[in-house]
Order: sequence, then structure tokens, then C-alpha cells
Amino acid sequence: MTATPRHGLARVLSKQGLCSRSEAARWIAAGRVAVDGRVVRDPEFPIARGRQRIAVDGRDIDQAPRLYLMLNKPRGLVTTASDERGRDTVYRCFDGARWQDAPLPWLAPVGRLDQASEGLLLFCNDPEWAARITDPEHGPDKTYHVQIDRIPDAATLTALVEGALEDGERLRAKSARLLRHGEKNAWLEIVLDEGRNRQIRRLLGAFDIGVLRLLRVAIGELALGELGKGQWRMLSETEVARLAR
Repeated sequence: MTATPRHGLARVLSKQGLCSRSEAARWIAAGRVAVDGRVVRDPEFPIARGRQRIAVDGRDIDQAPRLYLMLNKPRGLVTTASDERGRDTVYRCFDGARWQDAPLPWLAPVGRLDQASEGLLLFCNDPEWAARITDPEHGPDKTYHVQIDRIPDAATLTALVEGALEDGERLRAKSARLLRHGEKNAWLEIVLDEGRNRQIRRLLGAFDIGVLRLLRVAIGELALGELGKGQWRMLSETEVARLAR
């Protein structure tokens, strides 16, 4: 018989989407976490999920309400809970945030946008839903508006869809079209149907095209719309369901 995998208590709380691992360790040290009715203060206490009841402040973690929100991420923020270099993170946008007359609970980013990128970024405390959204093969398409340092011709747009090898990895866009252009630069709309690290910047770089701005405007059917920079809103049940289809 195969033994049930065991993980440390702090990791289990983090993977459940309730908090970061460091925050979980603080909860545990403060005596807020119980396993099978007994307070545990060791963040590495071994847990076999599904076999033990875990409660935070007396509430079973499986009963925690699931929340899903979208943020219009400003440029210059890093997508992490804390940064070892002291840079501002996306959580600055949630300073003092409240939901239903209570402080907004911990929500983890669903995927990420790099520091220089901006636009639609999802957060939730539902790891299974997040995994479906970020699945590189089956997740929803992501749509970006990208300002580049030149005016592309039709052949360049076709080449972006056909793709290029970059560090041994095949990168391509699902679609690429010209939105508008000035005398020296242009805006493209690029749609991706797979998730790779810094994919658009790397793809354009393979054709010696520089990125001036990169803005994610939609994930699947969910559009950024008129949401202000640095602002957030909760997703509706319909939006949550459509994204995970």
C-alpha cells in the first residue's frame, strides 16, 4: 500500500490558498492553528491532507469562503508577497482593503506579470481554480496590447504567429495584429494560448523588436475594461465559471 504523502503544516496552509507560507508560520507560532482539535506550534508538523482536520481560529480551513478578484496592476510593481530587494509589490494595491466589513483575506496571484508589465492580474484563494487558469495547454487565452519600437509589416506579424526558437524553446503567438502606429512606433494586439515565462518579450526580442509597454487587457472573456490603474474588483460567479471552463 502506498503511503499518503505528508507535508509540513505551514506549506499545507499556503497551498490551500489561505496565506503565504511565512504568514502561516506566524499563525502557527501564535497558537491560531489546530490539528484534530489540538493546537500545533510547529510549522513543519507533518500533515496528511484528507486525513486530518485543520482549523484556523476555530474554523475548519475547508470552510473558508473562496474569493476571486481582478487587479489592474500598475507598472513598476513585482508580483510577489514580499521582495528581498525591497521593491514595491502588487500587495501595495490592497493596503487597507476590506471585503464585507472585514479586512481582505490573503489572496494569491494567479500567474504573474513582470515588474515592467501592467494590466489584468487575477488573485484568488482557490488553488485548484488557479491551476486551471494557468494551465499552459488548457488555460484561457491571454490578450495583450504591446507598444513596440518600430512599425511592423505584414511579414513580421505573420512571423510572430509562425514563431521562433529562443534558447531552444519554440515561442509563438496565437495571433498578432496591428492596432495603430505613429511615425516611429506601433501598438500590437498579441494573443497567447500558452503560458511561458516572459513569452512576449522573448518572442519579440527574437526578431530584434523592442518592447516599450506591455499591457494585458483580457484573460479569456474577462476584459480589463474601465478598471482604473491600481484598482481591483471581485469577480462574479459567472466570470469565475467562464474562466475555468
